[in-house]
Amino acid sequence: MASAEGRNAETIELLQALIRNECVGDGTPESGQEVRNADLLAGFLEGTGLDLQRYEPTPGRTSLVARIEGSDPDAPSLCLMGHTDVVPVNPDGWSRDPFGGELVDGEVWGRGAVDMLNLVASQAVAFRTLADQGFRPRGDLVFFAVADEEAGSVHGAQWMADNAWDAIAADFVLTENGGLHSGDESAPAIGVNVAEKGVAWRRLTLRGTPGHGSMPYRSDNALVKAAAAVQRLADYSPDPRFHETWRAQVETMDIPDEARAQLLDEDRIDDYLSDLPRRPSVDGLAAHLHACTHTTMSPNVAVGPRKTNTIPDTVVLDVDIRTMPGDDTDEVAAHLRDALGDLADEVEVEVLLDDAASSSRTDTALWDSLERAVTKPFPTARLNPQFIVGFTDSRIYRRMGSVSYGAGLMSPSLGVGEYSQRFHGNDERIDVESLRLTTEMYLDVCRDLLG
Repeated sequence: MASAEGRNAETIELLQALIRNECVGDGTPESGQEVRNADLLAGFLEGTGLDLQRYEPTPGRTSLVARIEGSDPDAPSLCLMGHTDVVPVNPDGWSRDPFGGELVDGEVWGRGAVDMLNLVASQAVAFRTLADQGFRPRGDLVFFAVADEEAGSVHGAQWMADNAWDAIAADFVLTENGGLHSGDESAPAIGVNVAEKGVAWRRLTLRGTPGHGSMPYRSDNALVKAAAAVQRLADYSPDPRFHETWRAQVETMDIPDEARAQLLDEDRIDDYLSDLPRRPSVDGLAAHLHACTHTTMSPNVAVGPRKTNTIPDTVVLDVDIRTMPGDDTDEVAAHLRDALGDLADEVEVEVLLDDAASSSRTDTALWDSLERAVTKPFPTARLNPQFIVGFTDSRIYRRMGSVSYGAGLMSPSLGVGEYSQRFHGNDERIDVESLRLTTEMYLDVCRDLLG
């Protein structure tokens, strides 16, 4: 039987290879090419005797499914799900090659090292370990390496749910990310992601009248309208609203009692956030706390004519809107009207993505198994349910009726602020201790829940 150290060496090597495959999704159908990571993972799982299924709704956008059949068709099933695509990167901001997968001073560097090729590698190693050991679960154990999470799941989990649900269906799901320590070091709270904000991407089109750039006076310039719209969206600040997990999140923070009281007061939290000093070490925390408690709008893409001497007649803006629980399509439209004011009637709105906030309950057998697995290396720890501000493929499983948690297990040395800055950021990397802890946690959960 392989040792924990041997499994960790496998996890490190597999993570390095996943990073080097450069499965970058930029939102276009032809990007991602997750077939490279699907091939790698299929090769890693070969020899287990398991049936490996591939799904490719779009050329190169390949997802891989493996299954260890359960002995009891009525027993609950578990899916280890991880996405194999990563977001684009600007190498100029990095200290090392973002696709080098280098192991330096106990850390694996590269795009995807925390989002979420680290967890994919741990899942694959845990899954193959169980298969090699002849593990016979009561309920099915599924490994699902899925494409296209970063751009909205059209070529990945959403397609699978619509077209091949039986292949990936499970009562319980473990996916990204979770596992960070907070609070008292002697009795840490370990975060598990049980809920996430909704995602409501919108495309706004603003129109004007074309003309010659030498005569701007009284012109109807679509770019000028778009600039005004962008500023209004950026300035928009709806009232705060607290999710049911907010109090538990705040109570584990290492902050003064007065700050805690302000963060738990809907009438005072905005003043607290605005009074925080403006410096890089604080800005990330402020942005996270704000996102946890507000519907947000971020105008991130602008497309229009590129002719210097022509007044543009059309400009298109893509806006990333993240919603709080209770906001649906109508509420998003109301937010946009409030933000745009008298410009609202001049903006055409197209829905790109429209998924409401989702959550999973914690009174489950999976939660209990996670708690036992986490307290094995950290006996005084407790699980802390988290509401995350990004979206994951959990939302799709939750719509299908599954309980889905974001759960890894990180090293206590990895701080929440430092970890969050690595998501989609420069110098993304993960320490090998976190890889070891996560792989062993997955093994313990699978054996405890399904054994």
